[in-house]
Amino acid sequence: MENKKVFFYANILLDVIITERKGNQYAKILWKYLVLNNIEIVISEDILTKVFYISKNKKNTLIFFELIQSRWKIIPFWGKVIGNSISLSLEKNLDLEDVLQSLSAKENGCQVLITNDKKFYDCDIEVLSTEAFLDKYND
Repeated sequence: MENKKVFFYANILLDVIITERKGNQYAKILWKYLVLNNIEIVISEDILTKVFYISKNKKNTLIFFELIQSRWKIIPFWGKVIGNSISLSLEKNLDLEDVLQSLSAKENGCQVLITNDKKFYDCDIEVLSTEAFLDKYND
């Protein structure tokens, strides 16, 4: 990877935190690969609240957030990204949340957006599942 920046969508973070989730093992392998290869992990602020809301073990989730807050880049949404996301969502009947995440990833120089959603807004950065990312980049 040239840029060495990836964006995690909420379902990837949930896969890391919740051991019972189907994608947990792949998510942990992915996280280890990214750390060992000095690839920066980027998430948006709202992903934290979404993951906290969904997770059942609130204390462990907060401990995890404490761990990542100084190691991962946690980004806010900007006016330009919000405005563009709303416009695109209206014009093309798209999911606003997906567009916000995609444009934020692009605006922050991420090379890849990692999500296990089957259909995700294409904003000219690579969108891969955890498994597809590992197949492509993990030797």
